[in-house]
Amino acid sequence: MEIFPPLLICALVLEVLLGYPDAVFRAIRHPVVWIGAVIAALDRTLNRGPVWMRRLGGIVTVLILVGGAVGIGMMLQAFLLSLPFGWVILALLASCLLAQRSLHRFVRAVATGLRDGGLAGGRAAVAHIVGRDPESLDEAGVARAAIESLAENFSDGITAPAFWLAVGGLPGILVYKAINTADSMIGHRTARHEAFGWAAARLDDLVNLPASRLTALLLAVASGSRMGVALKTVRRDAHHHRSPNAGWPEAAMAGALGLRLAGPRRYAGKVVQDHWMGDGRADVTASDIEAGLRLYRRALIFLWGLAACLGLSAMLG
Repeated sequence: MEIFPPLLICALVLEVLLGYPDAVFRAIRHPVVWIGAVIAALDRTLNRGPVWMRRLGGIVTVLILVGGAVGIGMMLQAFLLSLPFGWVILALLASCLLAQRSLHRFVRAVATGLRDGGLAGGRAAVAHIVGRDPESLDEAGVARAAIESLAENFSDGITAPAFWLAVGGLPGILVYKAINTADSMIGHRTARHEAFGWAAARLDDLVNLPASRLTALLLAVASGSRMGVALKTVRRDAHHHRSPNAGWPEAAMAGALGLRLAGPRRYAGKVVQDHWMGDGRADVTASDIEAGLRLYRRALIFLWGLAACLGLSAMLG
């Protein structure tokens, strides 16, 4: 029996039920924090010299991360599957690398912040989930940023790790999280990281490609009567996004909710002229964030159903 698809549905359910307990985080932090510490150390050590040396150092960094993730994942998986009911511990470990509960909590906090604390409350909450300057956002900008983050992080925080868990088990999801964390830390077009982070950014684009398309489909299907509009919006707008992947779930979310998302945004004082996703309202509110969360929950149900079908098929096969 192939273990990975059944492992996926178990991990998804466990993460929804348990999340990542605060007490565990305080005691041992989180696997992504450990990965981040390795990346930071490699950045300090290898990101120096001329451009070609920095780019080579970035390639070596990615190779170390991927090799380490594969090795650790394979050893842990083999050991746990040799134990009675070890697959339960394996599912618990994999569930730590999914973000269904935390994404919902952080995005809902933005809606609550806007309602209870006005613009200041919304800005404070959205600062936890976006990289843009929150002080440059009005209330509609805060709400749009929350919904865009919900769409993009649904893809790279849930669907993508779930996909790679189904394909490659614990090594697969560890490799994905290592690459995705590297991209978030060093995959920026800055003077320090444009060369060093090149390999991480390109590889992250590649490993997120299947999940971004699947997430767009999940959101479109979950929108019910607006599925056609959502799919049309994806076909028309997704490829205009500066990211080869983020535009897919953002466009699907925009079409499903009848909103206009993305557009010009400010990062570190610099305006990035992004294409608009969707042709609906741009004056987004806290109520639209709640609508986005309802759509997200329905799309998760479809993801769980797909995972359950794959798991059943693997067990029967």
